[in-house]
Amino acid sequence: MTDLKSQLAEWLSAGLARVAPECAPQIALERPKQPQYGDYSSNVALQLAKTLKRNPRELAAALIAALEPSPRVARVEMAGAGFINLFLSDTARREVIARILDQGDAFGSVAAAEGTSAIVEFVSANPTGPLHVGHGRAAAVGDAISRLVESQGYRVHREYYYNDAGAQIVNLALSVQARVREAAGASAPFPAEGYQGEYVREIARAYLTEHPDDDAGDDLDTMRSFAVATMRREQDADLSAFGVRFDQYFLESSLYSDGLVDKTVRALTATGRAYEQDGALWLKTTDYGDDKDRVMRKSDGSYTYFVPDIAYHVTKWERGFKRAITELGADHAGSLSRVRAGLQALDLGIPAGYPEYVLHQMVLVMRGGEEVKLSKRAGTTLTLRELIDEVGRDAVRFFFLLRKSDSQLTFDIDLARAQSEENPVYYVQYAHARVCSVLEKAGISPEGAADSLRNVDLSPLSSAYESALLRRLADFTDELAMATRELAPHLITFYLKELAAEFHSYYNAEQFLVDDDALRQARLALVVATGQVVRNGLAVLGVSAPVRM
Repeated sequence: MTDLKSQLAEWLSAGLARVAPECAPQIALERPKQPQYGDYSSNVALQLAKTLKRNPRELAAALIAALEPSPRVARVEMAGAGFINLFLSDTARREVIARILDQGDAFGSVAAAEGTSAIVEFVSANPTGPLHVGHGRAAAVGDAISRLVESQGYRVHREYYYNDAGAQIVNLALSVQARVREAAGASAPFPAEGYQGEYVREIARAYLTEHPDDDAGDDLDTMRSFAVATMRREQDADLSAFGVRFDQYFLESSLYSDGLVDKTVRALTATGRAYEQDGALWLKTTDYGDDKDRVMRKSDGSYTYFVPDIAYHVTKWERGFKRAITELGADHAGSLSRVRAGLQALDLGIPAGYPEYVLHQMVLVMRGGEEVKLSKRAGTTLTLRELIDEVGRDAVRFFFLLRKSDSQLTFDIDLARAQSEENPVYYVQYAHARVCSVLEKAGISPEGAADSLRNVDLSPLSSAYESALLRRLADFTDELAMATRELAPHLITFYLKELAAEFHSYYNAEQFLVDDDALRQARLALVVATGQVVRNGLAVLGVSAPVRM
């Protein structure tokens, strides 16, 4: 089903063909911020004026005159320097209700990508400790991006890259070793770069339970494997509690054990874009816009941070993922251009913007006006599980998505727990609960509401509150598409807050269960459509839509 906006763009294109048949531009329609400027607006006359050597206002007037009558458009006006403003007919405005009731959970989604595969990598925390709130923001952002991309027709593969190799893992093993020896009553100096949290003592106690013969803590390799496996299970449990799933866990260690890092370095050397200098191997990243070349292999033979990342992203390309999205903490920003440069240097046909990166900033957690700095268990920052336990999964997810991911986020625990309109997640969920309350009072089952109201006469919907709500509902498809283009799930939280505000205003101003049966049925259809869109938007964020609150 072609949406109304697309139909209007085709209608304008047909009119333009009568005025300037030599032009066939893609006509874009925008939603004016103020309703008095119409339901949709186009600047096509301003865009083509120079090419056609015509005054934009004169061109806009000619285009308006060439338009055939449409049952969907009440009138067309010219404004400003040559903008064309479209005012929909009442029937066209109400059409969105029928589309929502017909499409249900699928409303807003499109099949633009036609089943193309995409991979979204996110969280990818080192298995050296519990997930903290920063990792939680990564999980919320990455999962919401996955759902957004799916809404546009992609088949999304969710992947977690485990950094189970390197110095941090060695430090974890040494930390556990020190706690094992401490538990045995031996002198155990703690490593300078070790992990201090109580969870390390828990790992040590569990290790001794399973390996009582190593109470001296001498088997460091077994201890390392045990610690990593323990933390992986715990992180998986945290993510499950957060409602986040992955299709695959990719181990960094496999890049070395399978020879993929060495293979990638040999391939880069074979292209002539790597060179030896001062005992190190360098990559000519300056050929791809970097300010200086970068070391790939240090003089001691170890690889720098971005080299396994290049090898890893090569596997994504070779696995058939022509679109790759990688969500990372902002502290990784320095290596992004180097990874892309390495991928370009390999001459594999990988496009310059591969992968697409989404960065997130850290989270500042507040309670009672003061920063919550420490976790009781991790010994450092507050853990994701502690925050979920305190305010609930829905609030954590919604709050993590309230701001653009690369901006600083302050998480106010007191606000997240408040049952008031100041709490954005409560405000949006309460709108859905109110929808369910109206249906219950009307004696309509939520499951069968769409079927029972699909063919009602919508002409009684004429109030300003209804017009505003219809306009907002019609925007959902475009909002999803825009949020996907920009990989910006926070746009959906903005939209839902605005939709909830429109519905709460309507709820407070009008009666739904009126004596006039035609008006009652029409308003109930609008209420059901609103509940469906609230539910669809919350689903994109991974947030529930409660029936009662």
